[in-house]
Parts: sequence; structure tokens; C-alpha cells
Amino acid sequence: MQGFHEVRLPLRLALGASGGPARRTDIVALSNGGEHRNARWADARRRYDVGTGLRAVEDLYALIAFFEARRGQLFGFRFRDPIDHASAGYGQAIAAGDQAIGTGDGARTVFELLKAYGDPGGSTVRRIAKPVAGSVRVAVGGLALPDGAYAVDAASGLVTLAEAPAPGVGVSAGYEFDIPVRFDTDRVEINLAAFRAGSAPSVPLVEIRP
Repeated sequence: MQGFHEVRLPLRLALGASGGPARRTDIVALSNGGEHRNARWADARRRYDVGTGLRAVEDLYALIAFFEARRGQLFGFRFRDPIDHASAGYGQAIAAGDQAIGTGDGARTVFELLKAYGDPGGSTVRRIAKPVAGSVRVAVGGLALPDGAYAVDAASGLVTLAEAPAPGVGVSAGYEFDIPVRFDTDRVEINLAAFRAGSAPSVPLVEIRP
């Protein structure tokens, strides 16, 4: 991923962020009163605003320092979504069987981390590129692997198994993850409303997709 710093926006700055996934859909009105819908993006792209929850001067200073270290929009960084940041449901403990990430063929040893979203009406699968180092647990055929039986590249989300699973054997994983983002502005405005208190009305972030 070009122009990316493997550092995370401090959690105290991320907790009050607003935002989430966004999609782009073209809707064409038909002459008979119906409509035709077409998805322009195969995957969602997440957007956030971290300015909404900042009030303390210390947090505003930390934001400015982080912004300057990234040189505005130039370098990407890690961001923890306050709600969606793990393979398990919100508030649940992660487990090696949380998410299916592939099926063995007797030769393949490298798998991408994936997260599925769905219900009886439909589903989608999201690639996870920035797992939190040390959080990934892997299972093969429903059995959790011990440490040393696999390696995880925290910068790409690739899992490498020491041995290739047999054909038809499922591979799953549990993990925490960050989202690769960048500032979506080259300007941050800080307002000091009172002694040791202020605000940053808008500090937008946008997800970086490969």
C-alpha cells in the first residue's frame, strides 16, 4: 500500500468519531414508473469524521501532531472503527472459528483474512488488510492451531500456514483489525471555545482501498 504509515490514530481520538460504510448506486427512473439499480462499487468504502468528539485541548493538540506527522492527505494510517473492529460480534470474544477464510487444496498455504456480513436476504464479504498484531487466531478443520503453526503479516492481512490443509478442509480465523485510512483534507481548523476546551468542527477520514 503506497504512502502508508503503520501507526494507529490514538484511540482516545477515534472513540467519538462518526461515520461508517458508504456505497455508490446508480438509480435510473424508467418510463413505466419503475427503476433500475446498478452498483458502481463492488465493495463499500468507509468514511469517518473524528472532529465531532474532540473537546479537550490535549486531544486537539494530539490531533494536530498526528495530522502533521501524516503530512495531511499524503500518508495513510490505521484507524479503529469504534463499532466494527473484530471478527466476532460487538462485545463478543474473538475465536479461531469466527470467519471462514478459505478451503484447502493440498498445496495452498497462504490465505487472506476475510469478514462476511449477511442475512437470509443477501451477503457480502470484505477483505481485512490491517489485522492487529498478535490478535489473529487460526483454525483448520475446526481445530485451533497452536502458535508457530502459522504466521500473520499484519501489514497485508495474509496468513501463511506451516502446512497446507488437505483438499476440502476449511480454514477460519478470528482477529481484531484496523481500517487503512487517510485524512480527506489538507486543512484542520481548531476553535478554542473556553479555557482548556475547544473543537475541531470537521476532520474527515476516508478508507484507502487497494
